[in-house]
Amino acid sequence: MIGLGLIGGSLVRAATAAGRVTWGATASVETADAARADGYDVARDTDEALLRARDEDALVVLATPLTAVATVLRRVDAMAPECRLTDVVSVQAPVTEAVLRLAPRTRYVGGHPMAGTAESGWPAGSAKLFDRANWVVIAEDDTDPEVWADVAELAWACGSLVVPSGVREHDAAVGRISHLTHLFAAILASVAAAGNDPWSGAGGDDGALALTLAAGSFADATRVMDTRPELVLAMCEGNRAGLLPAVDDALGRLGAARGSLASTGGLAATVNAGHQARMEWHELRSAPARRTIPRAPLDLAELRKLGHAGTQLTGWSA
Repeated sequence: MIGLGLIGGSLVRAATAAGRVTWGATASVETADAARADGYDVARDTDEALLRARDEDALVVLATPLTAVATVLRRVDAMAPECRLTDVVSVQAPVTEAVLRLAPRTRYVGGHPMAGTAESGWPAGSAKLFDRANWVVIAEDDTDPEVWADVAELAWACGSLVVPSGVREHDAAVGRISHLTHLFAAILASVAAAGNDPWSGAGGDDGALALTLAAGSFADATRVMDTRPELVLAMCEGNRAGLLPAVDDALGRLGAARGSLASTGGLAATVNAGHQARMEWHELRSAPARRTIPRAPLDLAELRKLGHAGTQLTGWSA
């Protein structure tokens, strides 16, 4: 495990609890000391961890922010150039492109557990973080089936449900359900704090009043702004191609709502569409499509179809 923050630290805990032999590396001396104090195996540096991975033919997991991926991949290419490799980064296209450019001999299969929180760092990690979480495992036509199986088995061992996807499809989806959410949360929080009293002739500032009155809906809608800004920037800016169409869609809907509110005072179309979408989400969560798949042969195109339909894979079939 290269990186021992929230996701990497939780993955080390979960994989160890599942009986797997794990070790990690981190650039933070404080984090390394904390992880060792908690009983986990932490190498002196990334190179040492990668040499061991090469010698033991271990699956290497990149668990760094997107901004650090290139640096780590250069060390991967130097120390374990033909290793089995995956990642838990929130954006797949930039990581895939970086792997092809900087560590092209690795047997890489992208991954993304949908299990983040607004907190970060080793202390925020938990072995239970991935329980029943969706874990995307990338399945392109050139994906190595054996490594795909390795990554899927890691996800299952940590308690997750596997959702296969192509790279572009994944980035477009998370652009809509995660990165746009972070962007809107930033705007909602900023609007509340800025304040603007339309009833006073002077256009007074009521930001303090608004934040004082803020309760459940504000807290829920802006929760992700507790996340460190540099992490939000890394994933949102890193997924420019996936996020821009989502922003365009949202702006179109917001513009339509604004126009309707200004002309007729009505917001029924916007609110009803949002309510219906939320009900569909509840329905999918309450009655998810789940199935097992045969261990071999793996049909990568069929895996993508299953993921596109929202199917969660729970393990190998008998």
